[in-house]
Amino acid sequence: MVDLKGQYNDIKDVVNASIEHVIENTSFINGPKVHEFQKNLENYLGVKHVIPCANGTDALQIAMMGLGLKPGDEVITADFTFAATVEVIALLNLTPVLVDVNPDDFNINIEAIENAITPKTKAIVPVHLFGQCANMDAILKIAKAHNLFVIEDNAQAIGANYKFKDGTKAKAGTIGDVGATSFFPSKNLGAYGDGGAIFTNNDALAHTIRGIVNHGMYERYHHDVVGVNSRLDSIQAAVLDAKLPKLNAYNTARQHAAKKYNDAFKTIEAIITPKLANGCGETICDTCDCHVFHQYTLRIKGADRDALVKHLNANGIPCGVYYPIPLHKQKAYVDDRYNEADFPVTNTLVQEVISLPMHTELDDAQIDFITTTIINFING
Repeated sequence: MVDLKGQYNDIKDVVNASIEHVIENTSFINGPKVHEFQKNLENYLGVKHVIPCANGTDALQIAMMGLGLKPGDEVITADFTFAATVEVIALLNLTPVLVDVNPDDFNINIEAIENAITPKTKAIVPVHLFGQCANMDAILKIAKAHNLFVIEDNAQAIGANYKFKDGTKAKAGTIGDVGATSFFPSKNLGAYGDGGAIFTNNDALAHTIRGIVNHGMYERYHHDVVGVNSRLDSIQAAVLDAKLPKLNAYNTARQHAAKKYNDAFKTIEAIITPKLANGCGETICDTCDCHVFHQYTLRIKGADRDALVKHLNANGIPCGVYYPIPLHKQKAYVDDRYNEADFPVTNTLVQEVISLPMHTELDDAQIDFITTTIINFING
């Protein structure tokens, strides 16, 4: 699914030198390289504050802690996503409220958000799934009307641009009150281990979060807030800082691969290719920057998705089903409040979706082999 070795070979000298520098100066925790990466990422995103942390799940949890959410507060998020999003809500004794998603871009459904709001609702967590933003114009409007926080789960969309209705743009993760991202190795900007970060333009919130990530300390051994131990180590920061100047090129390579996939499948009725939201239409062009294709996810209609998975595996082609079970049906998050009639799209998607290899090193021959294998299966 991801060719990390091929990507490493292209930047090997820079990465190795950066890691060696950290080892030689032995500043392994909160060293100069962490602060350097932080500043460079702030500049790239156009955001005032980046607070690095240990992983993307911590980033979401710390963001919610920083906002002062209290046990029993309701937090609305998407049913069709990875469990980390709802996991941290539950860990903080908040009340997760799962809602359905759109069938075309897989992002949280705006009408479902509006229908889920109660007097206990305190926040919305849009997940920018597979590489493109949820409808942030509508989400910000709802949040303002109901005095809600917006926490962006940006684990899959770093580098994507959101185009507002007025024509202005902002980077995914920098639009709401706070954003959280993951640097898991397979991400568009991935470390060589775990890592994450929190983004905000709010000075006071940034100050609070900086204490939370470091045991609640602003001064050594003075614990001013309840905190956690969640810090990005210097070696991972060195890797990320070496990769950051190439992020736009990495995302462009993914977009080009997605376009080749789309072109190959455009006449196959049983295959629904990814759609671009945010007013970009259905065509992936060279100037499109709204979708960075962390995953390239198809919907299979009128064919056996699970049989296709087996067929691809038998031909040495990796693939993934993201996600096979809705969150509202996961044993840990089953709740009598949920009505199956409220999740028609999610319940359909889990039966249809399949994600194909997507990374910066994909070449035409690989894509041809993958697409031909799939088309031959569909055509029987």
